[in-house]
Amino acid sequence: MTVDAVLVEQFEAHRDHLRGVAYRMLGSVSEAEDAVQEAWLRLSRADTGGVVNLGGWLTTVVSRVCLDVLRSRKSRREEPLETHVPDTIVAAADPDPAEQAVLADSVGLALLVVLETLSPAERLAFVLHDLFGVPFAEIAPIVGRTPATAAQLASRARRRVRGAALPDADVAAQREVIDAFLAASRSGDFDALLAVLDPDVVLRADTGVAGGSRLIRGAAAVAGQAVLFEQLGAESRPVLVNGAAGLVALVDGKPMSVFCPTVRAGRIVEINILADPERLAQLNL
Repeated sequence: MTVDAVLVEQFEAHRDHLRGVAYRMLGSVSEAEDAVQEAWLRLSRADTGGVVNLGGWLTTVVSRVCLDVLRSRKSRREEPLETHVPDTIVAAADPDPAEQAVLADSVGLALLVVLETLSPAERLAFVLHDLFGVPFAEIAPIVGRTPATAAQLASRARRRVRGAALPDADVAAQREVIDAFLAASRSGDFDALLAVLDPDVVLRADTGVAGGSRLIRGAAAVAGQAVLFEQLGAESRPVLVNGAAGLVALVDGKPMSVFCPTVRAGRIVEINILADPERLAQLNL
């Protein structure tokens, strides 16, 4: 086996991990893939003869790439952050082994929404330490801080993340609540809608168009928008969205949106709808 072939094999052994780190850092499937590809390019050009832990080296490279992307994104973001929905990872309702592997890269969408509100350094410190167990001594050089300051960044992020709406673990139970929501929205049963919505439910719809995205709070307001979901009942496909029950809405067989509710204690506490045509086209739907 040639040196190049050995290097490719070593990199491929770490690809899934690197993609998982990048996706949690960026909340974007395409940007995560770009970050992993950039890590490969840097590896192919680097002298790694003295590298003892190649996985750690690659994780650091991907993290630095993601940090640069996050900082650039903060400076040029035009759409309101409150209505931004991260890219979703969608699989069949009964995923096969290949789709199970794809879902392994995912993390709850509600958590990703909260991560979007963090500073780049806070997000990196939290993701690397809390989600991947990277020591603060290794995180500190990436963010240009001391290990103690890196720990403080992660702590601040942790306090924010505690507010993320975590779904019930039972996907079948989630599906029952979603089906009840759809049935009520199709029939226009306002009371039935209120019964499956948490009083403080948040609806976030990202159309990718300035002025087209919206954020709605409260059960009555969300129930009043039930007409928006009628097309879901006409032609919708049950799927797993970041490991939780969700739907892909179809018009003439073409995906128009991904419907991502978060069900907790038998009620919908958060609804994220990704309807940005450009980003939908990049997803494997």
